Parts: sequence; C-alpha cells; structure tokens
Amino acid sequence: MLKAAFIIGGSYGRGAMTCRTGEHFTGPWGSPTMMALEGGSVGFQLGGQATDFVLLVMNPRGAKAILHSKVKLGANASAAAGPKGRDAEAATDATLRAEVLTYSRARGLFAGISLEGSTLRPDNDANERIYNKKVEAEAIVRKGAVAVPPAAQELISVLNRKSPKNLSDPASLKE
Repeated sequence: MLKAAFIIGGSYGRGAMTCRTGEHFTGPWGSPTMMALEGGSVGFQLGGQATDFVLLVMNPRGAKAILHSKVKLGANASAAAGPKGRDAEAATDATLRAEVLTYSRARGLFAGISLEGSTLRPDNDANERIYNKKVEAEAIVRKGAVAVPPAAQELISVLNRKSPKNLSDPASLKE
C-alpha cells in the first residue's frame, strides 16, 4: 500500500486473498482472488510511506463480508494489530472478536499508520485479467471456480507446506 499526505491524504494498494478449501477450511489453499485497499484522510499530516500488509481473516463471517462487498476496516469488520516481532500474543479489539488481524512492515516517513477507515474490496477487473474471464471473488476463493494461475503456484505451494492446518472445532466456524 502506498500512502501520501499533505493535510489531505490518500492510500491505495493491491494484493491477493486466498483461503483453505473445504467445508471447514481444512483442505489445501485455493486459487487467489485479487483485492484492492483504499483509504483517505484529513488532518495534520505530511509524508509518504510504502507499507506491506498481511491481513488474516479469522472467521467465515469476515471472509464472507470481504468477498461480497466493499468492507470498511474498523467499521464493517473489526481489525486489530497482530503479534509484534516474534511474540506469540495477538492483540484484539475491546470485544475480543477481531475478524481481521493485521501485520505490517513500513518504509518511508509518515506519522503513524492505521488501516481504520480504509476499505477492502474484491478487484474484479484484475481477476478478469488474471483468469481471462469474469469470475466473482467468492467463486474463486470458496468454490474453486478456477485453477491456480502459474504466477501464484509458488505462493500456494509454500502455504500448503508451511502453514498450520485448521484444527478448530467445525462448530466454532459457524457464521
């Protein structure tokens, strides 16, 4: 995500979203869908910054919201900072129900970084360019409508090898 501001600021970034397949998210990682992150701000601010984010959607309700519409982080979906450094603790919101954990690494000079007020939405135009057909984000991620494209095969392979399996009680995944 790139962010720049002189009193009025704006931010924009693109990325990919993938989920484990299967009814209870216990299968291998599926094809990615492209996503866009956008935001604006007003206030005493100055600077520019490039930030890499990893967003972990922690439950089916959060994933469904992101895949179906434009979600305002901090309003439509509660977001919280994830573990810092090598610490295994995760921060969450006041109700202990964060739907999205965020991890970030920033470069540049800017006073503070926050995703609150940013919107996250499926980038259907990018999906069409990658898959050479119109396909909805949910069909890609949850229904396996397309095969993993060559550009994403290494990512999916690493996720399948290195990420832990979902051992949650299936009842806890109900919406």
